[in-house]
Amino acid sequence: MRRQRGVALLTVLLLVVVMAVLVVGVLDDIRFGLRRAGNAQSVAQAQWHALGAEALASAQIARLAARDPGRTTAEGDWNGRAFVFPVESGAISARLSDATACFNLNSVVEGGAGTLLRREAGIAQYVALLRALGFSAHQAGALADALADWIDTDQRREGLGHEDDAYARGRDGYRTGAVLLAETSELRAIQGYDAEVYARLRPHVCALPTVDLAPVNVNTLGEADAAIVRMLAGGALDDAQARRVIAARPAGGWRDPLAFWDAPGMEPASHNEVLEQIELYTRYFRLHAEVEVGPAQVVLSALFEHDGSGPPRLLARRWSDEE
Repeated sequence: MRRQRGVALLTVLLLVVVMAVLVVGVLDDIRFGLRRAGNAQSVAQAQWHALGAEALASAQIARLAARDPGRTTAEGDWNGRAFVFPVESGAISARLSDATACFNLNSVVEGGAGTLLRREAGIAQYVALLRALGFSAHQAGALADALADWIDTDQRREGLGHEDDAYARGRDGYRTGAVLLAETSELRAIQGYDAEVYARLRPHVCALPTVDLAPVNVNTLGEADAAIVRMLAGGALDDAQARRVIAARPAGGWRDPLAFWDAPGMEPASHNEVLEQIELYTRYFRLHAEVEVGPAQVVLSALFEHDGSGPPRLLARRWSDEE
């Protein structure tokens, strides 16, 4: 009997230990479940705040258009400035900027509907930008040819470019895109665009959803955009001259594209081929919003188009940085 009581006690103790382990496991699951639910709620709330920032950006674009129809200027210090809005348990940081002070990478081709062909006018302007950024003539030509061959839909190698056969040779072979770039970061897949080249190019290029040359609003250019002025001038200006042109802009901005070409310092430039590219209003806007709510952090990037009629149109939205 004494021996049986000992076995029963051990059994009871074993059951207590097993029950304790199960209870601890259940409590851990409940605790982690509550934490996951709280994090999911915080992320959802942060995303709604980011969409609110997107709505505010759309309203701001409409206000800019209504303030002076046909012209968009940097008046009000809105271009690239970060606005911070406090919210419960966090804050929203939103930055709206002009998305036209750049070279449209997709303009090195022309056509559409599955037929994209090399465009010499776009190539020449891209080479002018690359030269303004300090690339040698040989490297600029190679980068421009590689970009055109990546986007065009034929398999004919142009100049110093590369087609499918060159990209398929590597260990992780792949093919050219043969479509318009959706993101600037796609340059990293193209031969010749290493990290140093990409870092130098990134502030001055964009991937707009069109093959047209980027409609540059000269009324919002800053000193950091001197390379864009040099590009528009076809390389006829040096960096100092381009900066002086931007600095000499009238307080209320230029009121006629020809006034930009007649600005002091622009005399060496020829504008016949890019006259229609110069705009006095901004057609494309870029939004970058960062939201922190409790433990959650959300980043939203968006691209808007506004052609002067109707409300702004959202072209792209990503829940990440542009890169």
